Amino acid sequence: MKCPRCGAEEDRVVDSRPAQEGAAVRRRRECLSCNERFTTYEYVEQTPLSIIKVDSRREPFERQKLLAGVQIACHKRPISVEAIEAIVDRIEAKLYALGQGEIGSKIIGELVMDELKKTDDIAYVRFASVYRRFQDKEEFMSEIKRLLG
Repeated sequence: MKCPRCGAEEDRVVDSRPAQEGAAVRRRRECLSCNERFTTYEYVEQTPLSIIKVDSRREPFERQKLLAGVQIACHKRPISVEAIEAIVDRIEAKLYALGQGEIGSKIIGELVMDELKKTDDIAYVRFASVYRRFQDKEEFMSEIKRLLG
């Protein structure tokens, strides 16, 4: 494994633990050259997922895009990096558990909203406002009232 900082290939595993409800192994590594610590994941190779976008385009599923969307919704909220990773792990596991090669982006959006609703109301509303494309404050307020009531 190459160090993301210096590119050296020699490292040691500091910690290993199951991830994605046992579907992967998360490893903390330390570079023997520069002592940088970084995380790697080991997965069972699965059939690639394709995402069907709203406009019917298809593109490959990218965990990093999902992670980035959740991180943006959780920005400046009291949600740890580990909790965000766990959210993405659960969503990704659910997507693969569907057993379909192609999944609609709406399904992913709904899974993200379900997870964020259980985690943090503000992160949920942030994501929902973008996902549902709120056009004005009435739509925003309607979602908040629905959340409260």
